[in-house]
Amino acid sequence: MDTLRFITCGSVDDGKSTLIGRLLFASGAIHDDLLHAITSDSRVFGTQGENIDLALVVDGLQAEREQGITIDVAYRFFSSKSRRFVIADTPGHLQYTRNMVTGASTADVAVILVDARKGVLSQTKRHSRIVAMMGIRHVLLAINKMDLVSFDASVFGTIVNEFQQFAEPLSFTAIHALPVSALGGDNVVEQSANMPWYKGPTLLAYLDSVQVSANVSQQTNSSFYMPIQWVNRPSAEFRGFSGRIASGVIRKGDQIRILPSGVASVVMEILVGFEKVREAIAGESVTLTMHDQIDGSRGDVIVAGNEIPEVVDQFSARLIWMHEQPLIPGRQYLMKLAAKEVTATVTGIRYLEDVHTGAHLAANLVTLNDIAVVNVSLSAPVVFEPYVNSRSLGGFILIDKQSFDTVGAGLVKFALRRSKNIVWQAIDVNQASRASIKNQKACCIWLTGLSGSGKSTIANHLEKRLHAEGRHTYILDGDNLRHGLNRDLGFTQVDRVENVRRVAQVAKLMVDAGLITIVSLISPFRSDREMARGLFGTGEFIEVYIDAPLAVCERRDPKGLYAKARIGKLPSFTGIDSPYEAPNSPEIVLCTEKLSIEACVHQLAHMLQK
Repeated sequence: MDTLRFITCGSVDDGKSTLIGRLLFASGAIHDDLLHAITSDSRVFGTQGENIDLALVVDGLQAEREQGITIDVAYRFFSSKSRRFVIADTPGHLQYTRNMVTGASTADVAVILVDARKGVLSQTKRHSRIVAMMGIRHVLLAINKMDLVSFDASVFGTIVNEFQQFAEPLSFTAIHALPVSALGGDNVVEQSANMPWYKGPTLLAYLDSVQVSANVSQQTNSSFYMPIQWVNRPSAEFRGFSGRIASGVIRKGDQIRILPSGVASVVMEILVGFEKVREAIAGESVTLTMHDQIDGSRGDVIVAGNEIPEVVDQFSARLIWMHEQPLIPGRQYLMKLAAKEVTATVTGIRYLEDVHTGAHLAANLVTLNDIAVVNVSLSAPVVFEPYVNSRSLGGFILIDKQSFDTVGAGLVKFALRRSKNIVWQAIDVNQASRASIKNQKACCIWLTGLSGSGKSTIANHLEKRLHAEGRHTYILDGDNLRHGLNRDLGFTQVDRVENVRRVAQVAKLMVDAGLITIVSLISPFRSDREMARGLFGTGEFIEVYIDAPLAVCERRDPKGLYAKARIGKLPSFTGIDSPYEAPNSPEIVLCTEKLSIEACVHQLAHMLQK
């Protein structure tokens, strides 16, 4: 039997769990008493994974409702006479939209539930947009609780018309509308006598018969490619590349290339487990060995020799933001695409999509559950296909570098070709040459801390000492730079990120010029300081935490800023109504509450001398 994966989604309390309970009961997956427990409660509390005799904890239902516990995505399994089904059961709450994205990412069909009394709601529209965005083309619009509107055909027709008008630009292949009462079982498995005006299939009959074309990346008549998940080297004589075939067919003797390097070879053996086979198709996990001892690593992609997907380091993407902290252009995240991990930066937000109308809205940040079109820049080239062609090479996630939380899910639209037209110009005189003529080792000394902690004073005294020793230096002071280079920036979180990015890039150029560069900048966020560190080579970036308690900084208040912030005249002031994230592992910590300026400078100079 073939397998159909579908997602149930919609707004809160539209009846998803009751509907699923009916389907599981009809398939024999649950018994009579359990069906009664499900249909008398608002949610099914089940186990995740394949152990689904469902171990439903009826006592847990009440606790879940009272405590606000919501499972992420519960995968439920059942079979009809001709087909196996995998249901991704996702919460309807707005704050759990991220879980709905997870469920939709592998589904073939979406069952979108609507409460007949409430009609099409905001969350119905949001879920429908995400369903379309994730590449699902077949929708079953299940208008539930028809018993509560007296099985009125006109109510059904009004909701269907409203949804179809809304969904017209979403490019669904087919929308089938179905009136149901999951509580009573009407039109779920058996045709309902209460709605003789409906002549179409039941919900189960629809799921049993709907024909969905395979995702392009899973078709065997598509071009071959396989992301490498593991380089298998059990002995000096054996070298294999293991992974799951994402598209096409591979045969013994086929010519291949490994991207992004482009090195070519011929397939010598195909192993499925320990068995040698002559060919393998999309969906199979295999190990390939080659005639040549070619190099490849996890995240590289093996492709057919005559088919080469694009390799780029910038692209446009649709993004669903899944974290309470907003996305800020210029901040660095980890990106995982197939088995490849690189650093990614959103360089621009082109627009947000209005969930109701699809209108394009201007924005300078992306917040929880927003859908946006953005430009993304990567630290290294990746192999990709547009998501409409390949879920495997077109879908990615963004991960926070500090917490390792998944913060966003993206779908690649197209490459930004601007990077292909820009070539790095080779220059004969390098950093080492510039530094040697100055008789020093170039580096960036990055002083971070609260306003009033002593950063600028220490920077000034350190430069005077280094200058007296004949060193070549320059100070990049945050306040001074806001008079020129950064005069267009304010103090929002977005502007702070851009402020650090610009200063870091200038500091990098100065270090390349052979200078000892001293940066004095509050730079309150760890992720931004890590971005700055990433621009420099090993040993070139020295993070100095100027540690002074907030009370001490306020008492000093050399510029009168804290006093203004306390009465609301300086919004988003670090330490008052905007956070400061102290470094986790700086190269040196200087406590200016206990140490004199001279002692701080002496410690810094001693460390530099070493």
